[in-house]
Amino acid sequence: MLSMPHLIVLFVVALVIFGPQKLPELARMLGKATAEFRKMTGDFRYALEEEVRELERQTRIREAEAAAAAASTPPPPVPPPVEASPYVPTPVEPEGTVSRVQPPVDAEAPTGPPPPANNHTAAIASDPATPAQEKPSDDNAAV
Repeated sequence: MLSMPHLIVLFVVALVIFGPQKLPELARMLGKATAEFRKMTGDFRYALEEEVRELERQTRIREAEAAAAAASTPPPPVPPPVEASPYVPTPVEPEGTVSRVQPPVDAEAPTGPPPPANNHTAAIASDPATPAQEKPSDDNAAV
């Protein structure tokens, strides 16, 4: 900011350079330019503040819509708890092999021998007069 003595020196220099006829016209032009600059900065500030207000308003509307949608949508149903199954799966063995893992014994299951899977093979196996059948050969064993 200029002090009073500085302003007086500037006024005298301008008076000497431009003369008394041109000095009022230059001051008027300088005043108009300053007023136009202030008006433009005020318009810019107002437009910027208006944009910020509009963005805030749109954000509030979106938040209200999201809250209304969340309130109107019921929460998803909770699935019932899953009880543990006593069933233990037996591992699958490759074809032609016998599993060594025995299935779990239930307390409620009968303790006697298991029923035969095929009545024909059970009758042949229990007949002592019939010779034991040979195992079918594995085609891949010879290769």
